[in-house]
Amino acid sequence: MHASNGPVDLLIANARLVATCDDERRELPGGWVAIAGGAIAAVGTSTDARPAATRTIDATDCLVTPGLVNTHHHLFQNLTRAWAPVVNENLFSWLTGLYPRWTTVDEEASYLAAWVGLTELALGGCTTSSDHLYIGPRGGGDLWSAEITAAAEVGLRFAPTRGSMTVSEKDGGLPPDNLVEDTDDVLADCERLVARHHDPAPLSMVRVGLAPCAPFNVSERLMRETAELAERLDVRLHTHLAEDPQDEEYCLARFGRRPVDQFAEVGWLGPRAWVAHGIHFSDTEVERLGLAGVGVAHCPSSNMILGGGGICRVRDLRAAGAPVGLGCDGSASNDIASLWLEARTALLLARQRSGPTGMTARQVLEIATRGGAACLGRTGEIGQLTPGAAGDVVIWDQTGPAFAGAVSDPVEAWLRCGPSAARETVVAGRVLVEDARPTQPGLEAILARHAAVSRRLQQV
Repeated sequence: MHASNGPVDLLIANARLVATCDDERRELPGGWVAIAGGAIAAVGTSTDARPAATRTIDATDCLVTPGLVNTHHHLFQNLTRAWAPVVNENLFSWLTGLYPRWTTVDEEASYLAAWVGLTELALGGCTTSSDHLYIGPRGGGDLWSAEITAAAEVGLRFAPTRGSMTVSEKDGGLPPDNLVEDTDDVLADCERLVARHHDPAPLSMVRVGLAPCAPFNVSERLMRETAELAERLDVRLHTHLAEDPQDEEYCLARFGRRPVDQFAEVGWLGPRAWVAHGIHFSDTEVERLGLAGVGVAHCPSSNMILGGGGICRVRDLRAAGAPVGLGCDGSASNDIASLWLEARTALLLARQRSGPTGMTARQVLEIATRGGAACLGRTGEIGQLTPGAAGDVVIWDQTGPAFAGAVSDPVEAWLRCGPSAARETVVAGRVLVEDARPTQPGLEAILARHAAVSRRLQQV
């Protein structure tokens, strides 16, 4: 227990178990969590004296965990969710089918997609989300500032990345001309967005990263100069890597190198970077990534839906020293923005790959919290319930038919039973989801506006 001085803002008490995900991986039966000033003030067990609190939430029969961290997403894609013409396509065909739908995404569309998507994530226990917004339609405006505005309204901790595509179909890439940008314009806008929105302070709500989309739609120059800019501005780097066998074929044909070799060639092989998917790695490449401290966002549902021909080597990457987090990925490929679902699917995939000892629920919880924090460069700030860390907490109800009989281990029950959603989601001490419902007003009006834009994009 760590004592706190005076009343705290919020006390979460009487939990069946508090899984702190701290350095010792302590689990506190009958535990409680106290939050003051947006940060964890204290944690304790049923035998520890609890501080006085302005508000108390009773977590009887609940598992309490740190907030989950989403390390890869494309929020704008929920505007074309489950778009029928491409539901059975592979990655490249899926992308080329959808690119024309995305050419008219504007600031309003970006704002609405982020508002809806971040609310959906909060309902699933996510308290921090990254976003890889890589389209810049001509005349669309400032899509990144629009989604940052939405994140502030919803209340999630946000890690937006300034994505980009600069190589169009006519120049050997995949996207059409009206979705690509000029390299100098992209670099200048990266610097503008970091100056306007990035907050490096501890426990900040917004951290901006730089994120050229993928080897098949950006230039080598953009990759190199983005890495140099991120170093100068001290921000994170993100991109797609080795998602699909077609990535490897493209890199070999265009650059004469495998994706990881190309990644290193342009100056990205270091601890500032985390990559999405990371499936098609050799043993040597796994070791290289681990030694360099490159993080990997594991996106199990999206990988399975798109049929990428492999399973992320999560256990091998972690053993090599690479941070691994979870990602929902784009709503148009995954179609569900639930980190609980990604956590359960990660458990099942790992056991399918490596047998019953391939992964445990506790290891997946660690990936979904501490692993995500490491990918985003926020170790010690988020993803753990320790004094001084962010007051980001999730309460998971374990009552009712789905949990009947699950009395021996609340953490294993969390992923084995269900489906599960957050009963309460707390970010910086603010309750964003209460009794499994969002507390922010205005969702119905936002959904109506979102539906109108979605129909326009899909021409339905």
